[in-house]
Amino acid sequence: MARMNRKDPAPPRTHEGARAVKISPELELRRSVLATMLWEDQFYEEGESIASRVQSLVSRVEPEKVAALAIEARIQMKLRHMPLLIAREMARSERHRPFVAKVLGEIIQRADELGEFLALYWNEGKKPLSKQVKKGLALAFPRFDAYQLAKYNRGGLVTLRDVMFLVHPKPRNDEQAEIWKRLAGKTLEAPDTWEVNLSAGKDKKESWERLLREKKLGAMALLRNLRNMLEAKVDEELVKDALEHIHGERVLPFRFVSAARHAPQWEGSIEKAMLRSLEGAEKLPGKTILIVDVSGSMYYGRVSAHSEMDRAKVACALAVLVRELCEKPVIYATAGDDGRRVHATERVPERRGFSLSDAIYSLTKPLGGGGIFLKQVMDYVYEKEKDADRIIVITDEQDCGIAKGDEPAGARAFGRRNYLINVASYKNGIAYGTWHHIDGWSDAVLRYIGEFEKLPLGEQESFRKEKK
Repeated sequence: MARMNRKDPAPPRTHEGARAVKISPELELRRSVLATMLWEDQFYEEGESIASRVQSLVSRVEPEKVAALAIEARIQMKLRHMPLLIAREMARSERHRPFVAKVLGEIIQRADELGEFLALYWNEGKKPLSKQVKKGLALAFPRFDAYQLAKYNRGGLVTLRDVMFLVHPKPRNDEQAEIWKRLAGKTLEAPDTWEVNLSAGKDKKESWERLLREKKLGAMALLRNLRNMLEAKVDEELVKDALEHIHGERVLPFRFVSAARHAPQWEGSIEKAMLRSLEGAEKLPGKTILIVDVSGSMYYGRVSAHSEMDRAKVACALAVLVRELCEKPVIYATAGDDGRRVHATERVPERRGFSLSDAIYSLTKPLGGGGIFLKQVMDYVYEKEKDADRIIVITDEQDCGIAKGDEPAGARAFGRRNYLINVASYKNGIAYGTWHHIDGWSDAVLRYIGEFEKLPLGEQESFRKEKK
């Protein structure tokens, strides 16, 4: 007979040892999904273990909620591969399978994701496609025009031509039917993109300058290729003109920060483009205290293997966003000493743009390589500020407060509203009782706060309790 008279299991802990909070499978799934570049290692956990945790959690969460999370991750948080993994796991579960077609129809926003999903579906061996998978891929396929199909119909395990033959989508009109006929016959013309131009061996300088004159580079393509244009000695006035007319409303500040690092002589134009993209946005009213975690786990290791950005740089870029979208911002950076278990916190000068990002990041090592001490930080900031309309903490939640009276659950949440933005995917989180948790690091987190605060107070409280 199994014993029932046992001690409660040890409470969950952060990787730095502070008491964490046991949360529902749904909240644990949100933590693991919304700040994850799939299969990329983080400071404390390997990407494979995070992916495995997501796979195991999907079946434990109600299918409607899993479906909504996959769509949120793709549409709002702009994640590409994690939503595909969720859809793949839903296809395994009898309970979740009826939602797969709708999810795939929503989350596949780029033509190459059709093949990416099938490669993931067959990762453990090729097998017939389920009815829901076929239906979902067939729903998504007509979304893409000739340009998109030609751009992404490249070599790989699964081509777009393969997908079309497997799922038999229905064209919306005769024009689309003709495009698909050319795709099937392998006669679809290559699009006029920078990738095609450069891979064809054309003169790089000439190709970039023509694409710039004809305004054929989107915001992300422009920012990502500034270094390549610099190396090709592209006309600087053409580049500056493109930056002046960039449509960067959907581009996160850290993309501009990264671009300026690779093309410093255009930093002024890049910064103006970034700040211009934030103009006209609705501001959060009143006084906002922003606290940025610049501890060691935030700046050691990269967001992805192909990125030079670490989580501290992402947090600094989010701070730029907060600075522009808040009426009265006050910003602090914090870290500490793990050995002595003491925080180190400093107010950041009143700057904006790249200067603000640099000022915060410059405090990473001077403030110590230890983790965040939320209880100590909030006591310190309270003595300095006394009140706030809202407090926002950007952190990976790896709190070091392990002594009695120093645990994160006791952190003084003295703002009218108190938010903790989690920018990592670690299993255990802190202070769920008094802090409103938001997972992820896209511009959606600020838009979420703005929309949440428009709700009547009673609805805000009900929503918070539902999310605990």
